[in-house]
Amino acid sequence: MFDGFWENISRYPRYFITTLLGVLLNLFAPMAPLLKRPVTVIALIGILVSSLVFVSLTLRAMLGLTPV
Repeated sequence: MFDGFWENISRYPRYFITTLLGVLLNLFAPMAPLLKRPVTVIALIGILVSSLVFVSLTLRAMLGLTPV
C-alpha cells in the first residue's frame, strides 16, 4: 500500500521549485525589454525601493513597533 511513499513525497519540493520558477519567469519576462534603457532601470529600482519602504512602514505601524 505504501510502496514508494517517501519517493513520492520527495518529489514535491522539486515540483514546488519548478512551478515557482516558471511563474517568476513568466512574470518578469515582459520586463526584460525595459531593462535595456538606463532610465527605466532607475525607475524600476525606485518603484522597488519605495514599495519596500511603504510595506516596512505599514507593518511597523500595524504592529506598534514605532509610533507613527
